[in-house]
Amino acid sequence: MKNTLAKISIGLLLVGCGVKNPSNDIATSLPIATTIDLTQITDDRAPVIINPGRFVQDTVKYYLPKVVQGTYAVSDFGKFVDDFKAFDYEGNEIKTEKLDNNTWLITNAKQLDKIGYLVNDTYDIENTTIDAPFSPSGTNIEKENYVLNLHGFVGYFDVLKNNQYSLEVKAPTPMKRTSALQKVGSETSEDGSITTDKYFATRYFEITDNPMMYGNLDVEEFQVGDIKIVLSVYSPNQVHTAAKIKETVFKMMKRQKTYLGDINSTPRYDIYLYLATGGEGSPNGFGALEHHTSTVVVLPEQIPEDALASSMIDVVSHEFFHIVTPLSVHSEDVHYFDYNEPTFSKHLWMYEGVTEYFATLFQVNQNLVEEGEFYEKIMGKIQSASQFDDTMSFTEMSENILDQPYASNYINVYEKGALIGMCIDILMRQESGGNRGILSLMKELSGKYGKNKPFEDDKIIEEITEMTYPSVGEFLKTHVVGTTPINYEEFFSKVGLKINTEKVETNYIQNSGALIVAGNQATGRLFFTELVSDNSFWAENGAQPNDDIIEVNGTKLTLRNANDILRDTFLWEEGDDLEVKLNRAGEEVVIKTKLTKSYTKGKKLTLLDNPTAEQSKLKDAWLKG
Repeated sequence: MKNTLAKISIGLLLVGCGVKNPSNDIATSLPIATTIDLTQITDDRAPVIINPGRFVQDTVKYYLPKVVQGTYAVSDFGKFVDDFKAFDYEGNEIKTEKLDNNTWLITNAKQLDKIGYLVNDTYDIENTTIDAPFSPSGTNIEKENYVLNLHGFVGYFDVLKNNQYSLEVKAPTPMKRTSALQKVGSETSEDGSITTDKYFATRYFEITDNPMMYGNLDVEEFQVGDIKIVLSVYSPNQVHTAAKIKETVFKMMKRQKTYLGDINSTPRYDIYLYLATGGEGSPNGFGALEHHTSTVVVLPEQIPEDALASSMIDVVSHEFFHIVTPLSVHSEDVHYFDYNEPTFSKHLWMYEGVTEYFATLFQVNQNLVEEGEFYEKIMGKIQSASQFDDTMSFTEMSENILDQPYASNYINVYEKGALIGMCIDILMRQESGGNRGILSLMKELSGKYGKNKPFEDDKIIEEITEMTYPSVGEFLKTHVVGTTPINYEEFFSKVGLKINTEKVETNYIQNSGALIVAGNQATGRLFFTELVSDNSFWAENGAQPNDDIIEVNGTKLTLRNANDILRDTFLWEEGDDLEVKLNRAGEEVVIKTKLTKSYTKGKKLTLLDNPTAEQSKLKDAWLKG
């Protein structure tokens, strides 16, 4: 992205301004008219125009989000805005002041007609900073593709938080476009070259909750029961097609619908898949971000077809299960989310943990994977969770997730959080003779609350206890609110399983799911952790704990390019040449070898030698009930 700033002409800002002498309508009675113009891109920046109507206040503040829902991290989308200007009804510029990264103060607001600014994309800077927004929440502005996570383009006024929005997106007519936001019409220019799509949102939340994608897209639409699925794929080099990915998504979502049963769903669900090429200007935060009726997914384009299918099952199924929680079951912190001064619920164990558990369990429940593969995934989560602080209160961590030391433990919501869901599930199956589990609990909570009624954060554990069993309440107080680590073997024994330690095959950056490398922010380097000693390939080739990894096959390794290089390790094959340069306490160490398979000491979940009939029955209810 170039740093040269281009000026938005006053003529452009005043297009469609209307009469100079506005009526007495106040801004609070009008939709906020917003335009994003994809036909006037300069240096990967899109012009945005906001017309709020007329204010009755002397001063107002305009915000872009500091934090967006589902990310649990600071994004500061205001940092990507250039040339912010405000104009009165005569076309004169009004004084504005930028108060912080995301806030602009507009004085003489009674005379404000419009504001305009340029929005930089976030994908361009991901390889130059570690502070970029998580890729699936970010933005892309390039000729072939526009990822329009609208919270990166459109903000809100402090006094108009509940106003409706009318949004126009101008784009070249041949450009494909898909949107999760309600489309209310379109207009095409006289020469047919530009089409303006018109959308409507009842409040700012709907702006942030409904992403769009424009550009050279491959789109497939299909039905899964009563849900229309719209799959939009951007594969820059046409490596993968929507038609092929559709097969995986259809099979997966059909089974998800069966698993969920009578939980209310949406009539339409959008999946936006951006496949990244790697290198400069390409996103590297792989994963997905959920919305009520859609999800944005970012994955590497060079990923093999079978690995892409597996990733789509794991990632998209997780996001789709968010229709249960927090989209249907959530606290007041979620329901009344403040994008610039957010407070956080104590219950990430539910929002992310239970959701991840559903995404893992449904696969064995619906015969997408065998029991053995499900057990491997559970053991992988136990191994990964062991790398975090196992005595940290999950509710305390959740409530303070932006702050240290809690922020660095966030990833554990997908590991221990899912295991918390598993333990509650097994307890409920045991207490109910196999008839109730955590899915039935979430259905009951969804019926009691739903997407328009939040629960009180401090009371939900007490409510869950009343709705289930004392043992569930005790578990939550001891292991979720409290700081006592979970004895997983106790829960596995209830369903006739045990944990064995044995030699297992692993990869070159993990030991059974646990990373053997870590980052040093001070030096900008990656280094081997103590776990490298238990990885047979590296141990046999002389790598040691605390060795800095300087270079891999001729490419210098830094925190900025770590995702790209570490991702490539999954494509390494036995017999390939490898040369790695290390720094060991100031001394250069070179490992030059051929790749061999790597093994580690792994824990494996297996059946007890002689499980009782009661244990076997409970296991069947847990996995197939």
